[in-house]
Amino acid sequence: MGKLGFLAGAGVGYVLGARAGRERYEQIKHLTQRAWHNPRVQRQAAHAQAVVAEKASQAQDVVGEKATHAASYVQEAVKEQVHGMTGHGETAPGSSGTTPPRP
Repeated sequence: MGKLGFLAGAGVGYVLGARAGRERYEQIKHLTQRAWHNPRVQRQAAHAQAVVAEKASQAQDVVGEKATHAASYVQEAVKEQVHGMTGHGETAPGSSGTTPPRP
């Protein structure tokens, strides 16, 4: 009878807990909806949305500037590498720009 009594008690507890849980869920849901529709909350949400949009626009501008700068930097670095590999680069200060003959 121990297992059967335990299972019966667990079943009753589950049903009562589920019913109480559902009621509490509905209560929380109702309070949340009521708070969300409060005009003060709506004003604050609209303000937060406007601030986020402004900051996103500023971030987009900064990222665009940084990307342009990075692209120019990479382009110059590649140019220098290509000129160095083909021998058309500038000579270092104090050097004649010629390579010594091989022995």
